[in-house]
Amino acid sequence: MKCSPDKKIIVAVDGFSACGKSTFARALAARAGYVFIDTGAMYRAVTLCGLRRGVIGDGHVDEQALVGMLPDVRIAFEFNPRRGASDVFLDGENVEKEIRGIEVSDHVSLVSRIGAVREQLVAMQRRMGADRGVVMDGRDIGTVVFPDAELKIFMTADPEIRALRRYRELEAKGEKVSLDEIRRNLSERDRADRTRPIGPLRQAEDAVVLDNSRMTLEEELRWAETLICERIERSCTSK
Repeated sequence: MKCSPDKKIIVAVDGFSACGKSTFARALAARAGYVFIDTGAMYRAVTLCGLRRGVIGDGHVDEQALVGMLPDVRIAFEFNPRRGASDVFLDGENVEKEIRGIEVSDHVSLVSRIGAVREQLVAMQRRMGADRGVVMDGRDIGTVVFPDAELKIFMTADPEIRALRRYRELEAKGEKVSLDEIRRNLSERDRADRTRPIGPLRQAEDAVVLDNSRMTLEEELRWAETLICERIERSCTSK
């Protein structure tokens, strides 16, 4: 990417589940020399913790108990050279595989709509991006966490393509799930993300749409790198 190495910006990546946001954001951060922060993984880690401690289950969340345990929950990202990406650690345990499972997927939207949970995680995310030079993906990065981000990308894709992507991802990890189950999960997740009262999924007015239904990752990255350079140049000339 040929633009000023000294000037860094915040890249906010929002969008629907199974659009490849994390894969895209992770690869873009590596190409730009930025830090990648997977905010969705943070909510998944909290959800896994709640499931393990028995305050989440059967589609219900004991909100008071969940919020009460948050001060003791430790979430961290550590680079895994074998994967070439960061793994998520919950209280010192690598839970990268566990947080991607269908049980966590079925409950994470219930957790992410809880105001006290979002308030604490958003504060953590803002601290992580205070020095800029980050690519952060989630549902409300460009609208709530960093409304002043220099580049906001909203990712979408055909629903059937999204379901197939998630199916293949879980199948590769050895999980036995049906395509119909995944379609149902994604449909419910979309509805929950868009209608939750706090930090709902929506496209920021100044976001650029990326429909990657028929794009390769390399094509997505070249497209985004051009935008980053444009935003850096615009930021420099406006001062």
